Parts: sequence; structure tokens; C-alpha cells
Amino acid sequence: MTEKKKTGFEALAKTSLATQEQMLEVRKRRHAFFLGLPKEISLQENRISLTPDAVALLVNNGHDVWVETKAGLGSKFTDKDYSDAGAKIVYSPQEVYQADVILKIEPPTMEEIELMHSGQTLISALQLGHLKVECLQALLKKKVTALAYEFIEDKVGGMPIIRAMSEIAGSTVMLIASEYLSTANNGKGIILGGITGVPPTKVVIIGAGTVAEYGARAALGLGAEVQIFDNHIYKLRRIKHLLGMQVYTSTIDTITLSHTLKSADVVIGALRAEKGRARHVITEEMVSQMKPDSLIIDLSIDQGGCVETSEITNLSKPVFRKYDVIHYCVPNVASRVAHTATTALSNIFTPTILRAAEEGGVEAMIFSHKWFMKGVYTYKGGLTNEHVARKFNLKYKNIELLLAARF
Repeated sequence: MTEKKKTGFEALAKTSLATQEQMLEVRKRRHAFFLGLPKEISLQENRISLTPDAVALLVNNGHDVWVETKAGLGSKFTDKDYSDAGAKIVYSPQEVYQADVILKIEPPTMEEIELMHSGQTLISALQLGHLKVECLQALLKKKVTALAYEFIEDKVGGMPIIRAMSEIAGSTVMLIASEYLSTANNGKGIILGGITGVPPTKVVIIGAGTVAEYGARAALGLGAEVQIFDNHIYKLRRIKHLLGMQVYTSTIDTITLSHTLKSADVVIGALRAEKGRARHVITEEMVSQMKPDSLIIDLSIDQGGCVETSEITNLSKPVFRKYDVIHYCVPNVASRVAHTATTALSNIFTPTILRAAEEGGVEAMIFSHKWFMKGVYTYKGGLTNEHVARKFNLKYKNIELLLAARF
């Protein structure tokens, strides 16, 4: 009897062979950023965009971070703090500007733009109300992708960085007012608020946004009389609801505002620009009729100001007098509390950078999300604002915001 022929499977089983693992394609590594944090050189800026803890998180996620020496001292962060977090400390602006992405606070100066290279990404304020033409032309020539963080919006249409800095400015503005109302600073010599038997201080706020909300809450807590002006009724209604108490509110009309300013002790300009530049709602004539030694704090000065007599000042010389009215017009008020401001900025920038890395880069994140594209201005040589608006289905007025400019 012939032997039964063995099947191929039986032969394979008797050899006791084990299956071998097959090498599969590994998912490509996400985008890694080369970030540079330069030391600010303008307007006595004390803030820095990332805290050491944020740097440590980014480094642990595979990103390279270079920090210019002493860049964090104004916010009370030392070079050792950043070095321990994994950042590389560099000792010249030329070195830090080798990075692919530059994170700044203040708008770049001409000297800083000269250090930039083609294809670089800049994330900073641009302050379009004061942006010089030569700076814009220099960015055009350098072909830099510039994101003005004051126009960056989130998915729901909010502006997280502006919101954070406005909260700080609103909370700080009453501390500033109390300083310059005091006799020690040659002010009116009155307390911000009121005590038994003495009329309360009168505070007038122009604008009903976040700055007004936090400023009014601080002033009311001290016992001051607060009046709020804005041309948007819904904002006036909202701020009354947020404050939880009845405050005087009014639309901005010349007669009512002029009459109110004559008796005001403190005037806070907190009107946000809606079309690129804040408008002057307080005229020079109105200022000339205000009480001597009264105080104007124009927090809209970074966008041109809402008071006609306002001029940009700095932290070393923050005030000047005109018509015997004290003017405080520092554009970077949040820099007075740099540690708090840096922490707030870092809490916003860090997840944004991590998200951009997952998307494949800053530009990939911008162009893959319609909500982020709101306000994008793209200039490729010949594209006008109308063309860009038509291409991305955007409103023409949003193009003027220059949220993300690809030059």
C-alpha cells in the first residue's frame, strides 16, 4: 500500500516554523518647530511670550526653543529657568533670529526686520494704527508670514489674546488712576472711590468691552461713580448684566459726552478699533473744558487712541499735561505686571503651537481652518483685497485686519 502524500500544510506544521513580524509603515512624525524668543528692545517692554514651564512642554514635544539672554528678566524669569526647561540660551539677536518661528510681544522694529530671513514666520503684535509704511515694505521684501496676534480669533469668534490683555488692563487701570490722583504725583489729591461724607470720584469709561467691564468692577468696588459710553446698545446691556448692578450707560453723542466730561475726575479710553484705527470720540475742545488735574488714561492708544489730544508715552515717562489735564497713554499697560501677563500669553500661545504642529505647521493650520482664515490678507503680487475676499469667501472689511499676512 502506497504511503499517503503529505499536504503542504502538514509539512509546514512539522517544521515548527513561527510567523515573522512584518515591518509596517510608521506614521510620519508631526511638524517640529524651531522657535526663537528674542529680547524686546522697544517701549520698555518687560513681557516675554512663553514661560519656562511652557518651554519645557514644547521641548518635551520635540520642538527646539532658543531664548535670547536676559529676555525673561522683565517677567522675573532667568536664563537658568529657561535653560533648565530645555531651551538653548543664545547671546545675540543674530542668533535667535535664525529660528523659523519668532515669538514676540511688540511689533518688530526695522533693525529686527533686517535680521529676519525669507520664509520665516513672525507672531507678534503689529499695531496697525501705528505701523510704519517702511516696516510693512520691509516685511514684503523679506517674504515673512506675519501673524498679528491682536487679530487672532478662536473658533467662536473671540480674540483670546486681546481678551486676556484687556482683563489685565482693566484690572490695572484703577491702580494707575489712584497713583495719578494722589498729591504725591501732583494730582487732584483725591481718593479713588468715596468715604463717608465725601462725594465719590467720578469715572467715565469710553467703550463697553472687556477693559470697561474689569475697570468698572474695580472702580465700583472702591465706591466710585461710574458712567459708561458706547454706541453698541447690546454691549451696554451686556456690561450692566455682567456687573450685576445699575450703572449709568449712554450712547456716544457729542452733547451728553461733553457735559459729562466737564465733571469727570478720571476718563478711561477703552474703545476698540472696528476698521483698523480707533476714532477720536473725545475732541480737543472737550479736553480743554475738563477740570484741572483730572486724568485721562487712553488704553486705545496702540490703535491710534480715542482722545484727540493723546500721544504715545512709555513706562519711563508715562504722563504729560495738556490743558492742565493729565494724560496717561502707555500702549503696553500689561507690561506693568509682566509676570502675570507673560503667564496669560503663554497659556494661549502654547496650545496654539502644539495644535499647529499637529496640523503640519503654522500655514497649514491657517489654511485648513476657515474660522482661522477670517481676516487673512494674502499678497502674491497682484492680488487685491477684493480678489482675496472673493477667493476665501470673506467680507471685504475683514481683509483690512491683516490677521495673517503672507508676504
